This record gives sequence, C-alpha cells and structure tokens, in this order.
Amino acid sequence: MAQFWKPGTEKPEAQVVDDEEGGVLFIPGASSFSSSSSSGYGYASIDKQRQRLPVYKYRNAILYLVETHSTTIIVGETGSGKTTQIPQYLIEAGWASGGRLIACTQPRRLAVQAVSSRVAQEMGVKLGDQVGYTIRFEDVTNQDETVLKFVTDGVLLREMMNDPLLTKYSVVMVDEAHERSISTDILLGLLKKIQKRRPELRLIIASATIEAKSMADFFRPRKKRREPENDVNGLKVEPAILSVEGRGFNVQINFAEEPVQDYVQAAVSTVLLIHERESTGDVLVFLTGQDDIDAAVHLFNEEIQNNRKHSSGLVVLPLYSGLPRADQELVFSPAPRGKRKVVISTNIAETSLTLEGIVYVVDSGFSKQRFYNPISDIENLVVAPISRASARQRAGRAGRVRPGKCYRLYTEEFFLNHMSNEGIPEIQRSNLVSCVIQLKALGIDNILGFDWPASPSPEAMIRALEVLYSLGILDDDAKLTSPTGFQVAEIPLDPMISKMIIASSQLGCSEEIITIAAALSVQSIWISGRGIQKESDEAKLRFAAAEGDHVTFLNVYKGFHQSRKSSQWCHKNFVNYHAMKKVLEVREQLRRIAQRIGLVLKSCESDMQVVKKAVIAGFFANACRLEPYSPDGMYKTLRGSEEVYIHPSSVLFRVNPKWVIFNSLVSTDRKYMRNVMTIDPSWLLEAAPHFYKLQQPNLLH
Repeated sequence: MAQFWKPGTEKPEAQVVDDEEGGVLFIPGASSFSSSSSSGYGYASIDKQRQRLPVYKYRNAILYLVETHSTTIIVGETGSGKTTQIPQYLIEAGWASGGRLIACTQPRRLAVQAVSSRVAQEMGVKLGDQVGYTIRFEDVTNQDETVLKFVTDGVLLREMMNDPLLTKYSVVMVDEAHERSISTDILLGLLKKIQKRRPELRLIIASATIEAKSMADFFRPRKKRREPENDVNGLKVEPAILSVEGRGFNVQINFAEEPVQDYVQAAVSTVLLIHERESTGDVLVFLTGQDDIDAAVHLFNEEIQNNRKHSSGLVVLPLYSGLPRADQELVFSPAPRGKRKVVISTNIAETSLTLEGIVYVVDSGFSKQRFYNPISDIENLVVAPISRASARQRAGRAGRVRPGKCYRLYTEEFFLNHMSNEGIPEIQRSNLVSCVIQLKALGIDNILGFDWPASPSPEAMIRALEVLYSLGILDDDAKLTSPTGFQVAEIPLDPMISKMIIASSQLGCSEEIITIAAALSVQSIWISGRGIQKESDEAKLRFAAAEGDHVTFLNVYKGFHQSRKSSQWCHKNFVNYHAMKKVLEVREQLRRIAQRIGLVLKSCESDMQVVKKAVIAGFFANACRLEPYSPDGMYKTLRGSEEVYIHPSSVLFRVNPKWVIFNSLVSTDRKYMRNVMTIDPSWLLEAAPHFYKLQQPNLLH
C-alpha cells in the first residue's frame, strides 16, 4: 500500500492548491442529463442556481466585450460556470436572432453530450431543439430550430468544408482551449483567417489555464503598416482578456513517501484507506485508460466480495470515452444515501467535465498520450507522466464543494524535478496526415506557411505529405487528386481507412469494407476484463477467421445480424452490445457518405481475397514480416525495420503468419500491432509499386 505524508506532519508542508480550472457545474441532486422536470427543480430554482455561479456577476462585462471586440479571451477558474452560462448569455443578448447560430466547441465528445444536456435542461427545452449537439456520426440538432450547437472541434472543421467562412454563425466559442488538441489548434488558426474576411464574426476563447497573453498575441493582427486600432465598424481588433474568479476551496496535498510500483493497486488501496478513515465525500481516481479502469473496478469488486465490512458503502463507477451513454450518465447522479461514490476516470474528468460531490482525488500521475516518430512513421499511445499543470487541475477537482484532499501516487521529488511544467501541444507529437488533408480540403495549399498557435515539426509535416502522396491523395504539386483526394477528404475517418473504402468500390467489396471500417471506428467490439479472459478468448475463436481480425469483424457482424441484434446473443458471445449498436449506426452513415461521393455499393459475397486487397490499398505502409527463427513471434516493419509483435487481443496472436499488415500500434513494454491481417506480399507491389519499388528485389524472399 502506498504511504503518504500525513496532513500536519513536518515534511512536506501541507500544500494548498489554487486550481485554475474552469468547468461545467452540475447541480447536485439533479441528473445532469435529465431534460424533464421530474428532478424536482423548477425553472426559478435553476435561475437561482445560475445566479450563484461566479460567472454571473461578469455577465454584462462579457456581453460588452463580445459586442465591442472581435476576440474575447476568458480565463475561467474553478466552478465559474463559463461553459454552461456564456452561451446562454449570448442567446439572451440576441446573438442567435435572425436565423444566426452560436457554436460552442469542446475537445471531447463526452463533454459535448454532457454540456448540451445540461444547458437544454437549464433553458427548459428538449435537447435537439433550440439546443443541440453534433459529434462524429451523431447529429442531435434540428435545422429549423437549433440556435445553439455544441460540437467537437473536429466537427466544426468538417462544417468548414461546405461553408469555409462559417457564415451561419454569429459567435464561435472555443472552450477548453488549453487542452491544445490538434483540432483545436487548426480551428484557432482557421478562425483567425476567417475573421479577416468576416470581421463581424465574434470569437470567445475560453479556458482554464490558458496563457491568456500568448493567445492574445496570436489573435492580435500583424501590423504591416500603422493601422487604427478599430476597424470601420468601430469593432476593436485588439483581443480583450477577462479573468473570471472561481470558488474553489483549499485542497490539501499528500505525496507518496516512496515511488509506487503498481499504481492501479495503489489507487485501490488508497481509496479503501480514505473510505475507512475520512469523513463523507465522493472520490475521483485518475487512471490512464479503459484497461487500467477495468482492472481497478475488478479489484474493488473482489475487495467488496471478500471484505464487506471494510468496503461496504462504496459505489464504484468507471468513466471513459468508450463507455455506453447509460453508464456515463451514472457518474453524474448523486450517491445513494449512506453510500460513497468512487469515480475511476481517464483525464476526461480533469477539465472537460465537472463532477459535483468530489472531496477526495487520487492521482496516479499518468495519462495516455500520443507520441509520433516521423522517422519510423510510427505513432504510439504511450502511458506517460502528466505535467504539473495537469496535476494541479486534478487536485483542484477535490475543492469544489468543501475543503478537500488530493493523494498523489508519486513523490514530491518526482513532481518537482521530473514533471514538465506544461503539456506538449498534441500537434507537436502527432501524426499529421489527417490534419494535412483537412487543410488541403479547405483550400489551404501553403500548409508550411499556415499560422499555427504552435508550429508542428517540419519532419512530421514532410512525412504526412509523403504518406498522402503514396496513397494517391495528393498529386505531384501537393494538391488533392481528383476524384480520390476529394473523396477521401469527405469521409470523416483516418485517410488510410477512407482510401480502403474507395478501393473497395473498384474491387466490388464495399459492403464488407464499410462494415470493417465501422468496426475499426469503435474502441473494441469485444467485452474484456480480468477474470473472463479465458471465456472471452474461447468466444472469440467461434468467429476467428484465418485471414485475421478484419474478416473476424465480418463474422461477428453477420452473427449479430442473424441474432436480430440480440443483446443476449452478445452477452453469450462476449461481444459488446453497445459497441455493435454503434457499428450499425456508423456503417449506415458511411453507406450514405459513400453513395453521396459516387461509390458503388456492392458485396463480394465470400471472396475474402478482394477484401484483403482493399485493406492493403489503404494500409500497405503498415506491412510487417515475421523474423525467421524468432521464438517469441517478433516481426519487423518493412518501413523502418521496427520490432513489433501481434497484440494478445488479435485472433492471430500465437498463429504468427509470415506476412501481415496492421491497423495501429500500441506501446507498453513492447510495440504491439492491433487489428492484424494476413497478406500475400506480392499484393504490396500491386497496390503500391511506388512505395515498395526500392525494396522489390528482396520483398518476396
């Protein structure tokens, strides 16, 4: 069990964290997703709740700044209510009249759904009417009624493909800008360009810890000659900055005395310690991803079964983006009387969502982050230490309703000497292929000259251009090819998957490939977890195809259809019912997109060779060869000679065919290939002679 410095002991001194985080305020006692009045809150009561939020006293100042400045930067501290209130102030001030729309962007889908539900409830309207949301593959808006749209940054970027100047919108609010996702950075750069053509468009950049000065510098016009500060309409082009105070309570920090060996086990032990020794209040635990969270939930369940006295009264709830909507909603409901809620979350609860009732935070000190190596062309999802800014955000979640405590599963020395001050913007550590194609589709050809809030690495940019050229998406002049490039840009998926769909139209297997693409777009179609591994693996074998995971998805989809989409069938076969429902939705949308862009929808019946050729058309760059005489199944990528292994979740794990291609890589102690398929190496030359011509002499040996 992790040992902590006890509050009040000499070393280290108890620290108070001033959390600079702003977020969504959920009213305790009302389900944040409920849009009915059954929660017992009348509109007057909600009005009073709204007026108690710190942002309320800044209402007139915010509206004045939005009226008089093109860009307003709002730094909202803890519990300020900026996310839910500012869009409502804008509606009340008339920014949505005359057929105009207000957009509010969030970096995460779960936040979009939660915030839009909350705002609809506060306004007393049905979600999807005046207030709606759009995330990838899900549109809950009404063209005739919606005036306030909550969207992910990526969705707003896609809207620009049809409406480059966002002419329907009067105000765009970019929320949680400090998260610095790729989409946020592209969006900020494009909004700056749009303002030059549409000076009347108002921007609100809202964030918790944003460096307001650097953001103001970014939006400040570059003065080529002496210009007046106001434009012709009397609108100030100089960005305004407003800081909204929060209402956080003191948070006491406890560091681990020694480095923790197993942070999942340490997190569970720490929660049990809190439950035994501390007064009432819910607990928020930060872990890295679904696997860690499932493991922790399993450990809690074991503890509750084996030691009821010690752990009775705990309600343990997971929270991550792949969770079914109904399960996500549970975390926002108050704990039953006499019970203590324990929410085990990824960093989604760090800023995007606010959970009322949290008094204790347990911070593992890690999160999953993307890191891309442009030399090897490999992007890994790596468990890495968080920044000190993130650690402060996490601690601040404990000081919402009363003074709280944060238990850090790392030492003070690690915090001070080994954590970076700020996180690295995603654009500087990611594969830029999707980013480049989006900009090209928006007509921005000089990508290297694009005005970025943080410049991406030239190596990553060059590699992205190379990959898109090899896929036939860009031509010799780095312009989108016709029709392939424009078709790929229309499909809201990774360009490799989009290329696979386009190739399937020519090969006559588009129905199968669209099913595979839909299955690849969900986190996993399988139910996994500790204690069910053996049964889960046996169930998987019922569907396993010799060709690999892609064809196995087709078998599962067929079985699901034949069962008439039965949840019992899914349960019996360890298939995730909610994931399969999502696959059906995504598949239907992809079919519509395919028809719109002129692809032929056709089934190849049982000819799996053409299916494999279509997959190769998109993923030829991810080809690997089994190392001869390798006892542990080591493969080497053809491009870059990286050492990789088949992931245990693949149906080809332990089969080790000589030649494979993979969909993605994940790094733990080794680099593992996810979603793997067997191939004939001669097909690589057929699909991409330009890519493999240098290796042609030894490719087939």
